[in-house]
Amino acid sequence: MAGEPAAAGSAAGTGSTTGASSTDTVEDALAVLPGPRSEESGSELVWQQVVAEIGRARSVDLICHICPDGDALGSALAAALALRGLGKEVRVSFGDDPQIVPESLAFLPGQELIVPAAAVPDTPELVLCFDVAAESRLGLLHDKAFAAPVLAVLDHHASNPGFGTHQLIDPGAPATAVLVDELLRRLGVELDQDLATCLYTGVATDTGSFKYRATTPATHELAARLLATGIRQDLISRQLWDTSSFGYLKVLAGALDRAVYEPEAADGLGLVWTWVPYQDLVLFSVTVEEIEGLIDILRRPAEAEVALVLKQDPDGTLRGSSRSKGAVDVAAACAELGGGGHVYAAGFSAREDVDVVVERFRAALRVR
Repeated sequence: MAGEPAAAGSAAGTGSTTGASSTDTVEDALAVLPGPRSEESGSELVWQQVVAEIGRARSVDLICHICPDGDALGSALAAALALRGLGKEVRVSFGDDPQIVPESLAFLPGQELIVPAAAVPDTPELVLCFDVAAESRLGLLHDKAFAAPVLAVLDHHASNPGFGTHQLIDPGAPATAVLVDELLRRLGVELDQDLATCLYTGVATDTGSFKYRATTPATHELAARLLATGIRQDLISRQLWDTSSFGYLKVLAGALDRAVYEPEAADGLGLVWTWVPYQDLVLFSVTVEEIEGLIDILRRPAEAEVALVLKQDPDGTLRGSSRSKGAVDVAAACAELGGGGHVYAAGFSAREDVDVVVERFRAALRVR
């Protein structure tokens, strides 16, 4: 596996703005296809304002949510690589301490641009914020982000309240990476393998490898343009979903053993839930980021409409990840616990005991 992440990206230096020559003919053919762009990606005026602010800026800080997933980090890195290629001074960061990039995302190009939250200026010139559904998800970067004279938010979460000075929020987009693709188009940046690797990771992650309902024909057209650069989607997918440590299997076994099925929950549609104590992560040398995919295993039972996984941090905080098959709006439920997300996938954080958190979540579930 050590050599595979590099294969997923470009062999050329980062920041290049030319595609692979062997795919030029394919790219030319795909260029006439309608992309996943629409006026829903944000008003034309806001797009023009954001592009103008980027053009004026000398330095740009690109931030994503704490505990970043493939869409958050992939979006931020793609935009950063593009802006670096345009001669901007760029920094990528997220508000965790310590910052941990999940092993599954270690192949993403541009990680040399990531800096600790402390290295972000107290008053940044311009902040671009990616995939952050709520201010609380900014973590240690909250105050710095809001100190910037320009804070542009690119996101696709329906629960986003619209913070910042400029909002480019499209709940219909399957991933924030779709909006980044639109940003690059407006900046005149041509796709290369590094950019495509980051964007493909974002889209594939948030569409569940193109199987979630938000996936549209335009999503596949975007994927086609990204693949046309010559990226190895098989290696990217293997790293994202089909690679784990042996310790993860042990943690998974414990979580499944603790799983509870409640057929009467969600108005009789059923809830299945489990939790992962921090001591399990320590015992098997597994990070909390490694078990993000646990929810996708727990959501499989046909008997349950809703699934919930609670993961415990060292300080006792419980991070909740939830999924719905469509009849229950888990974003609304998670919002009642201080979180948010999408109708079918949402999350929250809480400091109460497991039983208390599950009871609050259960009480918040309502059939659409």
